[in-house]
Amino acid sequence: MALRFEVLGRFNRARAARLTLPHFVCQTPLFMPVGTQGTIKGLTTEQLEEIGCQIILGNTYHLALRPTSELIDDLGGLHKFMNWPRALLTDSGGFQMVSLLHLADITEEGVTFQSPVDGKPMLLTPEESIQIQNRIGADIIMALDDVVKTTITGPRIEEATYRTIRWIDRCIEAHKRPNEQNLFGIVQGGLDPVLRDICVRGLVDRNLPGYAIGGLAGGESKDSFWRVVAQCTASLPEEKPRYVMGVGYPLDIVVCSALGADMYDCVYPTRTARFGTALVPEGVLKLKHKAMADDTRPIDPTCDCIVCKNYTRAYIHCLVTKDAMGSQLLSYHNLYYMLKLSRNLHSSIIKGRFPEFVREFLQTMFPKGDVPEWVCNAMEVAGIDISSCCTPFSSPQD
Repeated sequence: MALRFEVLGRFNRARAARLTLPHFVCQTPLFMPVGTQGTIKGLTTEQLEEIGCQIILGNTYHLALRPTSELIDDLGGLHKFMNWPRALLTDSGGFQMVSLLHLADITEEGVTFQSPVDGKPMLLTPEESIQIQNRIGADIIMALDDVVKTTITGPRIEEATYRTIRWIDRCIEAHKRPNEQNLFGIVQGGLDPVLRDICVRGLVDRNLPGYAIGGLAGGESKDSFWRVVAQCTASLPEEKPRYVMGVGYPLDIVVCSALGADMYDCVYPTRTARFGTALVPEGVLKLKHKAMADDTRPIDPTCDCIVCKNYTRAYIHCLVTKDAMGSQLLSYHNLYYMLKLSRNLHSSIIKGRFPEFVREFLQTMFPKGDVPEWVCNAMEVAGIDISSCCTPFSSPQD
């Protein structure tokens, strides 16, 4: 095991921790930007350090296609290749094949898919996924799991759950760098509490360095989403990090942190930036709107990032549809916002004011008191009183 996880503070289920990895000492809760091919589009690694990024996520599937894991290994690993001194996490590659390549076929052996290069069938096995990730050299590597959308029901969910548990043993056996890289297992089971519990117990029995909650953020209702997170975090070990995969909306991160999760990743902050949308405490600000054309305010007057200190909404409005600089500035701001949110979650738990932070966050985002009912229900389970933020129509009692 190549990590240390120390809980520094708690409020009920929420926790703030120090996660020590081979390349960096991180504070949780934390958000990880997604750098598909070893880069966050439009930002340098120096800028990512500047705004407090702790871990970058790399996509094994894309890196294995180009520039190839063999080349990355020959050049000293992904840290050196992309000039990133802090921590890295790589996914297993399975999700990309299922989501990007509709011609994927999952069997007990692995995932068969059509090569996007020449159209020939290719097979990704648990062993090969781990071998590729061993060559890439990230601090955290993910087991290959049998990925099924939560909107699918029936025997396929049960098959995927049990296969995910069988595959974890093949991943453990194939993992040749356990003293340098941490293998996380992924809890599957769809929206079925019994299957989720079976998968949690199966993975916990393997005593892995950390655990991820997978198969969410794929179209399920928010009420189903938070209940799965609550169930899994309650059953996973206290002394290990818990990672909710594919979650990037600020509200979702606050809710999941209240329920005891520690780590998150998503393309949302940078992808939405490329469409001209900024993340702000009130929700989102759409810079393409005509109203922004002569607005001389910064994106967010409360934000200390260099974009908000130096540029107006009008200037960015002028850029977003015509110049790459617009999406670069918005990506910088959006990631700054997400990383600041992570720091604020951590410090509020440490200082014993997490409930106040949650209430302030919700009051700013929902000034009319129209906090979604699912948030009210989740916070009730998390033991946080947000009744002052909710109208009678969206309170947990209704």
